[in-house]
Amino acid sequence: MATMFGRRRRGSQGPDGPWDCQYHPELARWCETTGVQAGDGLGSYIQAWRHRLQPAEAGFPAGSPRRTRGLRREELALLAGISVDYLVRLEQGRATNPSTQVLAALSRALRLTAEERDHLYTVAGQAPPRRSAMATHVSPSVQRLVDRMADLPVAVYDPAWTIITWNAAWAALMGDPSAVSGRDRNLLWRTFTGTSTRVRKNDDQADEFEVNAVSDLRRAVGAYPDDARLHRLVDELAQASPRFAQLWAERAVSTTGSTNSKTIEHPQVGPITLDCDVLTVAGSDLRLVVYTAEPASPDADRLRLTQIIGLQELTGPDR
Repeated sequence: MATMFGRRRRGSQGPDGPWDCQYHPELARWCETTGVQAGDGLGSYIQAWRHRLQPAEAGFPAGSPRRTRGLRREELALLAGISVDYLVRLEQGRATNPSTQVLAALSRALRLTAEERDHLYTVAGQAPPRRSAMATHVSPSVQRLVDRMADLPVAVYDPAWTIITWNAAWAALMGDPSAVSGRDRNLLWRTFTGTSTRVRKNDDQADEFEVNAVSDLRRAVGAYPDDARLHRLVDELAQASPRFAQLWAERAVSTTGSTNSKTIEHPQVGPITLDCDVLTVAGSDLRLVVYTAEPASPDADRLRLTQIIGLQELTGPDR
């Protein structure tokens, strides 16, 4: 299964559902907001964990000496996909009922351990994510891998193949996942509903991919039988795709294996043939997907070119 799937952080992660209008990183301004006095509740934890996280750990340049320890509020807001104003109100205790989406995004942005994440949920008055449910929390060590492999396209998926986080090289190669939300961040949904992807497959490759994908999803349902999100995904896929419904009814739980070579059709660069490896994160079933090219090959040159184009798009005059 380790090679079955290929598909900003500053491009960083965002929650996989639609956001309320108050949660927009575009509202952030790159200046430090002052005057926040955190109390003893949720805000004090966010502030303490923000102060301990160094800019380089979060993918930001250290730059000149800072007036504040750790991350600026504007930086944390950008990483979490919320507005600076909303983060200030959380730290001040004026916003007291953050959604689980916001808490999940803050946990990822702050690089919290599973125990710290659970405590953040508890202090916020929310039930921590169930241990029997699919893992969606990206540990600090996994996030560091994504950050450090800046020259390789890397993404992390949950056991149902919904993308959780990715780096800029991934967005440059595959398209920016932050441009979509909800089911469109799920690889199986995109596959079986005909949503276009940049991975090019012939008919035989498409059939094999679909069989392996459904088999893998069945294993996830078996591993997390109480996860309502998984059951909703299966029900919605069966209603949306007769092909999925047929494969699901066959109850296959084994795969024939799949080549790790994927051809990506990039809109500016053209076809790029890469190796795709999928690593399972121990203890969580998260999948770390990495694309690589043979050194000094034409495909390696094309892969580098996608990153140059992606950087130009991120730093263009309209940004």
